[in-house]
Amino acid sequence: MTAEEKLAIEERIVEVLKTVYDPEIPVDIYSLGLIYRIELQEDGNLEVDMTLTAPNCPAADFIMEDVRIKLSGIEGVKEAKVNLVFEPEWDKDMMSDEAKLELGFM
Repeated sequence: MTAEEKLAIEERIVEVLKTVYDPEIPVDIYSLGLIYRIELQEDGNLEVDMTLTAPNCPAADFIMEDVRIKLSGIEGVKEAKVNLVFEPEWDKDMMSDEAKLELGFM
């Protein structure tokens, strides 16, 4: 894949991540700062590290599967692996300014 193709796929990955929501929070997971790493390999294999707002999130399985399915459906992504990590621990300072505004933190 060319550098331009890879950049286009990476931009699409971010767009798709912005369509995934925690059912209890009206802000997408990307804007919440829950995505820690996006690594797209030349062969189309994708690996994403993400966290949750709380380790005991009742919607964890739903969110993780939603992310995996949506990322796997992107043209150019051969396989999507989603890793759930808790280091560093998430806090509200990781949110975008728009997310903070939406949730009343600003």
